[in-house]
Amino acid sequence: MQRICVFCGSSAGNKPSYATAAAELGRALAARGVGLVNGGGHVGLMGATADAVLAAGGEAIGVIPEALRDRELAHTAMTQLHVTVDMHARKALMASLADAFIALPGGLGTFEELFEVATWAQLNIHRKPIGILDVDDYYHHLAQWLRHAETEGFVKPEHSNLFHWDTDPARLIGRLLTSAEKHPG
Repeated sequence: MQRICVFCGSSAGNKPSYATAAAELGRALAARGVGLVNGGGHVGLMGATADAVLAAGGEAIGVIPEALRDRELAHTAMTQLHVTVDMHARKALMASLADAFIALPGGLGTFEELFEVATWAQLNIHRKPIGILDVDDYYHHLAQWLRHAETEGFVKPEHSNLFHWDTDPARLIGRLLTSAEKHPG
Protein backbone atom coordinates (compact mmCIF):
# COMPACT_ATOMS: atom_id res chain seq x y z
CA MET A 1 0.00 0.00 0.00
CA GLN A 2 1.55 3.26 -1.14
CA ARG A 3 -0.97 5.93 -0.08
CA ILE A 4 -4.02 6.42 2.12
CA CYS A 5 -6.51 9.19 1.44
CA VAL A 6 -7.65 10.93 4.63
CA PHE A 7 -11.00 12.69 4.70
CA CYS A 8 -11.33 15.18 7.55
CA GLY A 9 -12.44 18.60 8.62
CA SER A 10 -11.03 21.85 7.33
CA SER A 11 -11.83 22.94 10.87
CA ALA A 12 -10.04 21.67 13.98
CA GLY A 13 -13.36 21.09 15.77
CA ASN A 14 -14.09 21.88 19.39
CA LYS A 15 -11.92 19.25 21.09
CA PRO A 16 -8.11 19.33 21.13
CA SER A 17 -8.17 15.53 20.81
CA TYR A 18 -9.23 15.84 17.15
CA ALA A 19 -6.06 17.71 16.14
CA THR A 20 -3.99 15.40 18.33
CA ALA A 21 -5.41 12.36 16.53
CA ALA A 22 -4.84 13.98 13.12
CA ALA A 23 -1.18 14.57 13.99
CA GLU A 24 -0.82 11.02 15.38
CA LEU A 25 -2.31 9.65 12.16
CA GLY A 26 0.14 11.71 10.09
CA ARG A 27 3.13 10.47 12.09
CA ALA A 28 1.86 6.87 11.89
CA LEU A 29 1.51 7.09 8.11
CA ALA A 30 5.06 8.41 7.75
CA ALA A 31 6.41 5.75 10.15
CA ARG A 32 4.88 3.02 7.97
CA GLY A 33 6.17 4.60 4.77
CA VAL A 34 2.59 5.19 3.59
CA GLY A 35 1.92 8.46 1.81
CA LEU A 36 -0.96 10.79 2.54
CA VAL A 37 -3.51 12.00 0.04
CA ASN A 38 -5.86 14.72 1.22
CA GLY A 39 -7.80 17.78 0.14
CA GLY A 40 -4.72 19.97 -0.04
CA GLY A 41 -5.71 22.57 2.55
CA HIS A 42 -3.46 24.05 5.23
CA VAL A 43 -6.29 24.52 7.74
CA GLY A 44 -7.99 22.39 10.38
CA LEU A 45 -7.46 18.65 10.68
CA MET A 46 -6.46 18.54 7.02
CA GLY A 47 -3.50 20.81 7.69
CA ALA A 48 -2.61 19.07 10.97
CA THR A 49 -2.40 15.68 9.27
CA ALA A 50 -0.28 16.99 6.39
CA ASP A 51 2.01 18.94 8.72
CA ALA A 52 2.67 15.83 10.81
CA VAL A 53 3.39 13.67 7.75
CA LEU A 54 5.77 16.26 6.35
CA ALA A 55 7.51 16.86 9.68
CA ALA A 56 8.14 13.10 9.93
CA GLY A 57 9.65 13.02 6.43
CA GLY A 58 6.66 11.41 4.71
CA GLU A 59 4.92 12.06 1.42
CA ALA A 60 1.87 14.34 1.39
CA ILE A 61 -0.12 14.81 -1.79
CA GLY A 62 -2.86 17.42 -1.80
CA VAL A 63 -5.70 17.81 -4.26
CA ILE A 64 -7.49 21.16 -4.13
CA PRO A 65 -10.00 22.80 -6.45
CA GLU A 66 -9.06 26.12 -8.04
CA ALA A 67 -11.69 28.03 -6.06
CA LEU A 68 -10.20 26.96 -2.71
CA ARG A 69 -6.64 27.55 -3.89
CA ASP A 70 -7.64 31.03 -5.00
CA ARG A 71 -8.96 31.72 -1.46
CA GLU A 72 -5.40 30.99 -0.26
CA LEU A 73 -6.36 27.77 1.51
CA ALA A 74 -3.79 25.59 -0.27
CA HIS A 75 -1.03 23.90 1.74
CA THR A 76 1.96 25.07 -0.25
CA ALA A 77 4.46 22.78 1.52
CA MET A 78 2.88 19.56 0.22
CA THR A 79 5.13 17.08 -1.58
CA GLN A 80 2.77 17.46 -4.53
CA LEU A 81 -0.23 19.75 -4.91
CA HIS A 82 -2.71 19.05 -7.68
CA VAL A 83 -5.19 21.78 -8.59
CA THR A 84 -8.48 20.62 -10.10
CA VAL A 85 -11.25 22.45 -11.89
CA ASP A 86 -13.93 21.50 -9.32
CA MET A 87 -14.87 19.29 -6.37
CA HIS A 88 -15.92 16.37 -8.56
CA ALA A 89 -12.52 16.23 -10.24
CA ARG A 90 -10.88 16.63 -6.82
CA LYS A 91 -12.64 13.58 -5.34
CA ALA A 92 -11.97 11.44 -8.41
CA LEU A 93 -8.25 12.27 -8.37
CA MET A 94 -7.97 11.72 -4.61
CA ALA A 95 -9.57 8.30 -4.97
CA SER A 96 -7.35 7.33 -7.90
CA LEU A 97 -4.18 8.29 -6.01
CA ALA A 98 -5.09 6.28 -2.90
CA ASP A 99 -5.00 2.60 -2.01
CA ALA A 100 -7.26 3.01 1.04
CA PHE A 101 -9.29 5.66 2.86
CA ILE A 102 -9.56 6.92 6.44
CA ALA A 103 -12.13 9.32 7.85
CA LEU A 104 -11.16 11.54 10.77
CA PRO A 105 -13.77 13.80 12.37
CA GLY A 106 -15.22 16.31 9.95
CA GLY A 107 -18.38 17.89 8.66
CA LEU A 108 -20.63 17.49 5.64
CA GLY A 109 -17.76 17.29 3.15
CA THR A 110 -16.09 14.52 5.14
CA PHE A 111 -19.33 12.55 5.33
CA GLU A 112 -19.98 13.05 1.64
CA GLU A 113 -16.50 11.83 0.69
CA LEU A 114 -16.71 8.86 3.08
CA PHE A 115 -20.08 7.73 1.78
CA GLU A 116 -19.09 8.21 -1.84
CA VAL A 117 -16.13 5.81 -1.53
CA ALA A 118 -18.33 3.43 0.50
CA THR A 119 -20.95 3.51 -2.25
CA TRP A 120 -18.24 2.82 -4.83
CA ALA A 121 -17.09 -0.16 -2.75
CA GLN A 122 -20.69 -1.39 -2.46
CA LEU A 123 -20.99 -1.23 -6.25
CA ASN A 124 -17.61 -2.97 -6.71
CA ILE A 125 -16.10 0.07 -8.40
CA HIS A 126 -13.14 -0.39 -6.07
CA ARG A 127 -11.98 -2.87 -3.41
CA LYS A 128 -9.94 -0.41 -1.37
CA PRO A 129 -10.31 -0.66 2.42
CA ILE A 130 -12.10 2.13 4.28
CA GLY A 131 -11.27 3.07 7.86
CA ILE A 132 -12.95 5.29 10.40
CA LEU A 133 -10.79 6.78 13.15
CA ASP A 134 -13.32 7.22 15.93
CA VAL A 135 -11.82 9.98 18.07
CA ASP A 136 -13.69 10.52 21.36
CA ASP A 137 -16.76 8.65 20.02
CA TYR A 138 -17.20 11.18 17.20
CA TYR A 139 -18.56 8.43 14.93
CA HIS A 140 -20.52 6.56 17.61
CA HIS A 141 -23.89 7.74 16.25
CA LEU A 142 -22.86 6.83 12.71
CA ALA A 143 -22.24 3.25 13.83
CA GLN A 144 -25.69 3.20 15.44
CA TRP A 145 -27.27 4.65 12.31
CA LEU A 146 -25.61 2.00 10.11
CA ARG A 147 -26.99 -0.76 12.35
CA HIS A 148 -30.42 0.89 12.20
CA ALA A 149 -30.30 1.18 8.39
CA GLU A 150 -29.35 -2.50 8.25
CA THR A 151 -32.20 -3.48 10.59
CA GLU A 152 -34.63 -1.45 8.48
CA GLY A 153 -33.52 -3.24 5.30
CA PHE A 154 -31.75 -0.35 3.56
CA VAL A 155 -28.16 -1.49 4.03
CA LYS A 156 -27.07 -5.07 3.56
CA PRO A 157 -24.96 -6.56 6.38
CA GLU A 158 -21.93 -6.94 4.12
CA HIS A 159 -22.16 -3.26 3.23
CA SER A 160 -22.48 -2.00 6.79
CA ASN A 161 -19.29 -3.99 7.43
CA LEU A 162 -17.32 -2.14 4.74
CA PHE A 163 -15.77 0.06 7.40
CA HIS A 164 -12.82 -0.77 9.65
CA TRP A 165 -13.38 1.09 12.93
CA ASP A 166 -10.67 1.94 15.43
CA THR A 167 -9.65 4.54 17.98
CA ASP A 168 -5.90 4.16 17.47
CA PRO A 169 -4.32 5.61 14.29
CA ALA A 170 -1.42 3.14 14.00
CA ARG A 171 -3.66 0.15 14.66
CA LEU A 172 -6.19 1.36 12.06
CA ILE A 173 -3.45 1.70 9.43
CA GLY A 174 -2.33 -1.84 10.26
CA ARG A 175 -5.88 -3.13 9.84
CA LEU A 176 -6.18 -1.44 6.44
CA LEU A 177 -2.85 -2.89 5.33
CA THR A 178 -3.97 -6.38 6.40
CA SER A 179 -7.31 -5.96 4.62
CA ALA A 180 -5.60 -4.82 1.42
CA GLU A 181 -3.35 -7.90 1.51
CA LYS A 182 -6.34 -10.23 1.97
CA HIS A 183 -8.46 -8.54 -0.70
CA PRO A 184 -6.19 -7.01 -3.35
CA GLY A 185 -7.67 -5.11 -6.19
